[in-house]
Amino acid sequence: MPPAETFAITLPGAAPAGEDRSELPPRAEAPAAVRDVDYNALPPDTPVRIGLLLPLRSDTLGVAADALRAGFMAAWERDRANITVTVLETGDVAQDILSVYARALQTQDIVVGPLSRSAVASVAASPLVSKPTIALNYPEGYGQPGALPLPPHMLAIGLSIEEEARQAAQWAASEQPDGAALVLTTGSAWQRRVAAAFAGQWQKLGRPVRTIELSSPDGYLSDPELVQLRATLRQGLPALLFSAMGADQTRQLRLALGSAVSTEPVNPIFSTADALPPPPPSAPADQFSSLPIYGTSALNPGAGFPAQDLEGVRLLDLPWQLQRDHPAVMVYPRPLQTGVGSADMARLYALGIDAFRVAREIGRHPAGRFQLDGVTGRLSIDFGQGPSSFERIEQSAVYQNGAAQPVRP
Repeated sequence: MPPAETFAITLPGAAPAGEDRSELPPRAEAPAAVRDVDYNALPPDTPVRIGLLLPLRSDTLGVAADALRAGFMAAWERDRANITVTVLETGDVAQDILSVYARALQTQDIVVGPLSRSAVASVAASPLVSKPTIALNYPEGYGQPGALPLPPHMLAIGLSIEEEARQAAQWAASEQPDGAALVLTTGSAWQRRVAAAFAGQWQKLGRPVRTIELSSPDGYLSDPELVQLRATLRQGLPALLFSAMGADQTRQLRLALGSAVSTEPVNPIFSTADALPPPPPSAPADQFSSLPIYGTSALNPGAGFPAQDLEGVRLLDLPWQLQRDHPAVMVYPRPLQTGVGSADMARLYALGIDAFRVAREIGRHPAGRFQLDGVTGRLSIDFGQGPSSFERIEQSAVYQNGAAQPVRP
């Protein structure tokens, strides 16, 4: 097994070798954590040892793990005073991950990781969690009724598209105070989870919701089923549409809603969710294209996507992807990431930045509540006082002139 990689401590105020800071302008700083007075805070010169546990030897997750590591180390480079980071490589096998984690507990003060859902579940279910552990994902079913809570020393801060869907429901309800929601998804497992998350939150708000599952052979929405959808909308418009789909399928949906009916309908698959209220008189076809559409960060695939067809569509995403002038975003280097999946790798890079900032704060303040204006959203953390809690509020945006523009929710 490759040896762990350790990065040495830099003392406060020390400059990298060969660098004359007297000739440099003052650098911008990320917003500091906000917390109440902490009488248990450790002295600022207390050494903190952080183990970064990632599946860098995994064939399936290695690229994602490397993107997250890069973000973590970029944040450490800015704020590394008295902090040592040791990168701990694993594969995908649960026993390997548990073994590396157990050894890390012997030499590290805080462990950040693991990354995959299954790995987090394995660590959470073990009796090993005795030091602060910042998981980078959530066990399957986390937060659902009947799910086991995380160990007291574990905090989960992963990016959750299901949580985005729930936040989208809150946002949509505030903008559309009356009426039902129509949720559109395909048979993809992740889309079904997103659709269920939005529908569940919408129903908690006391609002009616209906879910339609469309066929998507080879990634393209079924034309006959889109015609059936128009027929359904003609019977009565909901207050809004929620797309649990990705950007390209949502673009297909948007184009279909603005086109003329040309083929006979075929019945799509309907969920057993609450039905819409009794329909009002038939809606004019030109109203279809003006229906408010909400979605998740899956609607923001990055540069190169023909986003002009999504004009007016609302979504949630990370400040890292939407706000170059955000006080935290602007102080960290932005790696050059292009090609398929580059937006997702950028989000993992951003998660790495915030993971370091959370670990650093917990290292200095082992217990208490605090808030961070992070590159992945506004973070609220409660740790070291019994069961931990974590909340991330992401940035809302709307497509304008072919680009996702931040808006106030």
